[in-house]
Amino acid sequence: MRLAPEAFEALVAQAIDELPEWVRAHLDNVAIVVEPVASPEQRRATDLEAGSDLLGLYEGVPLIQRGRGYQLVPPDRITLFQHPLEQRARDGEGALASDTVVALIRRTIIHEIAHHFGFSDAQLDLLGC
Repeated sequence: MRLAPEAFEALVAQAIDELPEWVRAHLDNVAIVVEPVASPEQRRATDLEAGSDLLGLYEGVPLIQRGRGYQLVPPDRITLFQHPLEQRARDGEGALASDTVVALIRRTIIHEIAHHFGFSDAQLDLLGC
């Protein structure tokens, strides 16, 4: 069983609302969206091993790389992938564990926002994120 897309998006909105105000204040020109799964192009853009799940993806210009010329550009995009997140949140019997999916959504949003702030995957690994 999967959550309805609207219910999943509500959990994402809740996780965003629970972020500290100073983080939300730096999400200028960032769209946070939900897709069922990553597109082939999105998967190719990552260093993800074949068969691995992509839970989220940041596409854009990190804050630390923006300069004077950063204007009139499309929004950065943070995408959360519903189906892989739900799959990871299943318990031993295959049922969706709601507290686990909420925690995974929160962790994925924080990870992708960290990329927006300029952190690399290697730096996030060192921090345990």
